[in-house]
Order: sequence, then structure tokens, then C-alpha cells
Amino acid sequence: MELLAKSQPRISLKEHIDDCLKILEYLKICFPKAESIMHDIDFWDVVRLGVIFHDLGKAHIEFTKLLMGLANEWTGQRHELFSIPFIDGLEIDNSTKQLLRLAVAGHHRDFERLNRDYITNTYTSNNRDDEFREDEMLVYEEEFAKVNVEGVHNLLDNEFHIKLNSYSIKSPEKLILSYLRKASSGEVNIKNADYFKLLLLFGALKHCDHLGSARMGKIELLDDNSFSFLDKQRSQLLCEEKNFYAHQLKCAGTIGNAILTAPTGSGKTESAILWLRKQMEEFGQGRTFYVLPFTASINAMYERLSSDKGGLGTSKVGMLHAKLQDYLYDYLDNVQYVNTSKKEAINKIRDKFKSLSTPLKVITPFQLIKNLFGLKGFEQGMFEWTGGYFIFDEIHAYSPEVFAQIKVFVEYVVSILKGKVFIMTATMPSFLRTELENSIGGFTSISADEKLYRAFDRHQIILKDGLLSDSLHLIENDLKAGKKVLVVCNTVLQSQEVFRKLKEHAMNALLLHGAFTGEDRTSHEKDLKKGEKDIENPIQLLVGTQAIEVSLDIDYDVIYTEPAPIDALIQRFGRVNRKRKKGICPVVVYKEANKNDKYIYRPALIERTIEVFENILSRGNNIIEERKLQGYIDFVYPNWNEKEKKSFHEIYHLLKYSTENQLIPLIHSKNKEEDFYKQFDGIKVLPVRLKERFEDYLSKYDFIGAERLKVQIRKNKFAQLIAEKDQNLYKTSYYFETEKGKLISIPYWVLTKKYDPEIGLLYDEQEVWVSEVY
Repeated sequence: MELLAKSQPRISLKEHIDDCLKILEYLKICFPKAESIMHDIDFWDVVRLGVIFHDLGKAHIEFTKLLMGLANEWTGQRHELFSIPFIDGLEIDNSTKQLLRLAVAGHHRDFERLNRDYITNTYTSNNRDDEFREDEMLVYEEEFAKVNVEGVHNLLDNEFHIKLNSYSIKSPEKLILSYLRKASSGEVNIKNADYFKLLLLFGALKHCDHLGSARMGKIELLDDNSFSFLDKQRSQLLCEEKNFYAHQLKCAGTIGNAILTAPTGSGKTESAILWLRKQMEEFGQGRTFYVLPFTASINAMYERLSSDKGGLGTSKVGMLHAKLQDYLYDYLDNVQYVNTSKKEAINKIRDKFKSLSTPLKVITPFQLIKNLFGLKGFEQGMFEWTGGYFIFDEIHAYSPEVFAQIKVFVEYVVSILKGKVFIMTATMPSFLRTELENSIGGFTSISADEKLYRAFDRHQIILKDGLLSDSLHLIENDLKAGKKVLVVCNTVLQSQEVFRKLKEHAMNALLLHGAFTGEDRTSHEKDLKKGEKDIENPIQLLVGTQAIEVSLDIDYDVIYTEPAPIDALIQRFGRVNRKRKKGICPVVVYKEANKNDKYIYRPALIERTIEVFENILSRGNNIIEERKLQGYIDFVYPNWNEKEKKSFHEIYHLLKYSTENQLIPLIHSKNKEEDFYKQFDGIKVLPVRLKERFEDYLSKYDFIGAERLKVQIRKNKFAQLIAEKDQNLYKTSYYFETEKGKLISIPYWVLTKKYDPEIGLLYDEQEVWVSEVY
């Protein structure tokens, strides 16, 4: 009987191993640093053995019958457990054998689940005392006797030139329990000599198995041709008697870790890619991660870098963030997809981005940090970091808690996995920079030159007493004069009120904040992008919250903003005169904050920011000089405040200890997974007016479309709505039957507050609705 690996489509065991070995050859090219980290073993030879042996247990006759669709008595056992005895027949040292046993045993189930579900309650052994035997339990040795051993030996000998010595048949119970005991006693940690051997071996094996099963024919690389767009850009500049900026040229020649400080709009992205090109010339292949804090930034950067004309190309770039499915849902509205449904097309692209297929990924830091928490698949994630290149953009934007996690991550990849880091910022407090410098170790500091900074002076500060909402007539005058006006408020409620009062005075007006459904938020961003290209019919008035600080490629004539810390204001100012073609443009800041702003920004930061602007005005020069921004930032942020400092150090030391002592290959911690997800402050609710559309999507199995109708609200707001006497929130479920006849329920929260596609969620207004009668 033929040895099979898969049933649909039918694939032989040899074919599957060959598919996995093809992936292994790509891994050798993509991750040259892995072997140098594992300098005391022939790393790729051991991975090869893992690939060849990982599925040999599928030769169990009952499993073969299962794959062939025949009557069988497989009873839900684990095929990988029957692969282990064959490893004992290898003529290699016992230490390497043990690594292979562990990696092969755990390549589908983590050890705690394997022990709980498939060892303790499934198998007994001929060596056990009778009092431990239960009639319904299987005897491992008897089950192994059903493995087509002759077929396995012939496969190994004829196809892979491996002859096995004699080996005994032992239950894997001791192997698994011994590892679990060592893990619980703290013996499996970063100081253990075999720790990284097992971690990287397991990660590489999982990639081979996963991509081999998908029959992936190719893993893309970044080569010199990938960077040809940079040469075209430089040629074009030289034709215009220009060149790359001095800091870009320095990045292009820098070897190793670097920190770049340069003004917004001065080509930091090109600087990063020029640096990357140099690293690959010097150190060879490694996967690249372009890290940004917000999904809007990531989407924009993905589109920029994946361009076939002005970027690396669509086959070279992927992205990962929590709202990826939303992005792809809209993206595929404009793309032809053949012989597949929209859902299947989304899943295919998402799986491609999650795999090793693309050599550069644009991601949030959480896609990296989650591996430090030991979430499922962390071994694959860490293997992908080996010899990698990590570009951090907008590094200033993170909370102290997230910054602490990034610091731990940077230390890990630089000191252990031979990664290289490129950090760039326009504004970062010096005390934060010091933390990063200590994490990186050796690095090159690169700054834009003073001449360039002077060329980027483009904003004239105007301070106004009182509240922004009390001076709307000034904004109306600018709109009447035909100016493009940006208005930024600190809260959703305030932005909604200001928008309502101003929109009738503008040719086209748009509101942007975080209290829209995913569908409407995307629609507003599309309208904004379209308006930036339409000279005849632009978005003349844009009102928003902090959402406009996030990598929106917009260019306005003037901004009116409520008070905020200087780093936030600098980001807001960057949306005015972005291309520096309008001379010096006014940026109007109001001194007085609304009463609820104190919950968003610390008053002390606002006071010091206003003091900075007053000092600028007192010198009789109201120009915000880009070269002095670092001094302004350090004045407003001289150091951590006590609460932030405590939080930063607690998170840093806890995660540092955890990665060194509690991050255990083959074991995934439910508690650490919960700790990771606790830091995300948001719960999605469905506006009641969209309930019918929501359930219509569900009835068509369009779960992504349904999810896009929800609005994300903060956990404290959610708790407040639940606690109020009126029934603001209620939980319900949608029931449907699957094709196999199984009844499924999808629970969701319904919010009875009013929702308007133009304005967003209105917490102060109740929707007129009729409760359903059952």
C-alpha cells in the first residue's frame, strides 16, 4: 500500500517530503545567519533530517486507510508520535537525536495539549503496571506494530539514502513528560545550551512543513534588481542637477545599526531602503520588517513600497496588522479575481502575507512583540527574525508600555539573532533615544544637515486665547477666501460639533475620527485621498481628531488646532504645507483646553508646549525652526513622569525576565497570551441602525463585510454604557446552519445610540428604534 501524506489532493509521503525539502533549500538562501548562530551543529543537516522524519508516522496502516477514504480504526491518534522511534535508528549523536525527537513530536500540537489529549488519556504501555491500565486505552507498542515499517525503511534507503540502525519501540510518554517537567522547573531557558538549537530547528521545520503542504513553488528574495527604482530616482535627480539628500547618501553607505533624525518629508523612507540595500550587500539575505504604529500608516507604506514602478514590486512586499482583512475587502473591489470567491481571495493574500513568501513586511510592532509572549507559532516567528533587518518608523508614537516591549525586542534580535536595526524619527525625546541606544549597542547616528533643516522651515505659529470652538468665524473667513483648512480637535464629540457648524461654509467638507464603522472610515479616507488629487474639487475643510496625525498624505494651507503636546502638534502641522511649495503657512493653536481633554493629555505637557510657543513669539520670530525641534521636544519631555517611568520599567523587566526564563519552545502559555491581548483597549459594537445589514451579510457568510459595520469603543466607555440605566447596549446572537447541518451562533453587542455615516457615532443621541418581539 502506497505511503500517503495528504488525501485532498492525494499526495504521497515522498512527494510531501520533497516539497518540504524544496522549501528547506530556500530557507538556506533566505536565512544564512541561522547556521552561524548554531555554530556547534550542522544546522541545515539537522533540519533536513527533521523534514524527512517528521511525517513517517503517517505510514500507520489505519492512518493510510483514513487518507484513502476506507473504513479504519485510527481513532484520532497523532501520526507524529509514530515518527519518533525511527529517529533512534539514526547514526548521529544522542543530543541531536533528542532535538529531533522533540521537534518532530511537537510539530502539530504543543506539549501540554499533546500530553493532556493524546498521551495521558490515549496510550498506555506494555511496561506499565496493570493498575494503571484501562481497557479503552491503546498500547503504544501494539499501535506502532501497525506502521508499515518496511515501506518506511525502503523510502528512507531508496529515496533519501538513509539506512537506519536497529531501534527499540518506546512510548513517547517519557519524552514528553520529561520535557514538561524540565520546563516547569525552569531548566528550559535562554541559558540552556540547546535552547536556541531547538527553537530554531522547530521554527525551520514548521516553515518547511507549512509551505511544503501549501506546495509553494518559490520564496521571493530582495536582490539588487529589487532596488533599481532607487537608481532611477537618483538618475532623475541628477538630470535635474540635484541629488539625494546628504543624510540619504550617508544611510546608503552605513553598515550596521543606525538611528536617523530628519524632518518630516525629507525622504526618510528612501533613506531606510538605501540602508537596507547596503546591509544586504554586506551581510546577505534576511527578511525585512518595516514597523509602523498605525494601520493607516501601514496601508499607505505598503502601497508605496509594493508599487511596481516606484517601489520594490508587488511580489516582494506584504503587510500585517489587525485590520488587514478590512483593507483587502476594499482592495479586492477594484481587482479582478478569477475562479475564486472574494473570501477565498482574501484568505489567499492574507496567508501569503503571513508566510515567508514576501521578503519585506510592513507591520505593527505587535506582530513582532507577540512572539515574545509565546503565542502559538512564536518559534516560526522568531526563526523569521534570524539575521533580519528591522526598520522602525514614527518611533516616537508609542506609549511607555509599548516602548518598553520594543526595547526588549530590539535587544533580543540584535544580541541573539544577529538582526540589524534602523530607527528613524523626526521628533523623539532624548531620554527615549538613550533607551534605544542602550538596546542597540553599537550604531551610527545620522542627522539631516542644518541647511536642509532651514529649508524645511514652513510654519508660522499663531497662539490664540480661549477655545477653538469660540473662534469659528476665523475659520469661516479662511474658507470664504478659498483656503484649504484643517481643523483638529482632541475628542470625537468636539470634532463632531465643530464639523456640524462649519461644513456648510466649505465647498467640500469631511470628518475623520475613530468612531466610524470600518466601512465608513475607509470610505472617508478614500474620499480624502481622491480630493487631494482633484484640484478642481478638493476637500476644502477637513475636521478630525488625532486620526489625522497618522501618515495621511494631505497638504493644507492652514491648521486650527486645540492644544496638545508638542510632538502631537508637530505631526498635525506636518499636514500643512507638506510639500513646502507655499512659502510659510500659519498654524493656529488655541491655549484653552476643553474640560475632558485632561483625560487625553497631561496638562503639564500642554503648559510646557504653550510656553515653547510663547518663547518663539517673544523673540519676535514666529517661525517654527525645524533645527530647534529637538530642543523644544526635550523641554516639554525632559524625562519620564513618575507614573510612566514606573510603568516602563515594570513592563521592561517583566518581559525581559519572561523571554529569558519563561519562553519555552513547544509550549504555548495561555496566561501570557491573555497578558498580550489585555493591552488592546477596544471593544467592537454594532450600531442598531445597521443590524439588518449586519445579519444580511452573515446570512451570505460574508463575515468580513459584517465585521466592518461595527464601531470600536474604549473599554471604559463600554463599561459606562453597560452601567447606565437606559438599555444602551444589549447582547444578542445570530444563528445559522452550516452546510454540514451544524447550528452556529455568532454573539455580538448592539449599541442603541445614533449613528450617522457622515458624523459617526453620537453618544449623546439615542437612535429611534423598536425592539424586536420574539
